[in-house]
This record gives sequence, structure tokens and C-alpha cells, in this order.
Amino acid sequence: MKNRPAMQNFEQIRSHLGKYKLTTSEPYLACVQLSLDKGKRHQSIFLSEMVSEDGRPYLRVSTVIAPMTGIDARRMLSFNWASRVGYLAIGELDSVPYLQLCENRPYDTLNAAELDRLVLEIGGLGDQMERMLSAGGDLL
Repeated sequence: MKNRPAMQNFEQIRSHLGKYKLTTSEPYLACVQLSLDKGKRHQSIFLSEMVSEDGRPYLRVSTVIAPMTGIDARRMLSFNWASRVGYLAIGELDSVPYLQLCENRPYDTLNAAELDRLVLEIGGLGDQMERMLSAGGDLL
């Protein structure tokens, strides 16, 4: 496997995302809409830049799964413990708390292949969780 260069800034990430359908493209924020299940389902993946306390840039890859109402937090924490990819968090969307699947990566460890893997894995897993929590619905 070739050692590909790491991403240096968000513009390199945005440029690489051009092969996906972008629904949002703002400074330090992009949204990719994945088409899943032969176009029957869709999942929005948000990519944004964060900066750590020591000034290192990180990429957050996240997807909204479901509103928190009626979700068993214990079950979700068990998922977090067992998950090898991503972690669960609560974020607000239009002032409503939503369960989100996220992963943060420092830019210096992120290359094009890893970026693709993150988008596809977080998107696919997020859609599976959304389907499970919404009785098969495609809410977001």
C-alpha cells in the first residue's frame, strides 16, 4: 500500500469531496449526501474543522441519526463501548437534541483513502442506526 500524503487543510478535504454530492460547502464545513440502498435511502455526512487546545487541526466527520426522544441512553452507551468506528454524541439541530455518530481525526493522519473510508463508514453505519431507531424510516 502506498504511503499517501496527509491532508494539510480543509480546502484539500473539500477538493477531494468533489467526487461526492455536496449539499453544503462553506468555510470549514461541507456536507456530503450519500445515496444508499440503490438510491432508496440517503444519509448526510457533515465534515467540519476543529482545532485542539494545542492548535492542531482536526476533521470531524458526523451524521445525524435520530432525535433523542425515546432513545435508551444505556443502549447507546453500550454501542459506544463496542464500536470500533465512530462514537455517539448529542448535538442540536434546530434547537432539538439529536443523537449523532461522529469521528474526529487529526489532519496529519488523514489521507485521501482514509477520508473516503470515514465518509462511507460513518454514512453507512449512521444509516443502519437510523433505520434501527426509526423502524426503517429515513428521517434525515
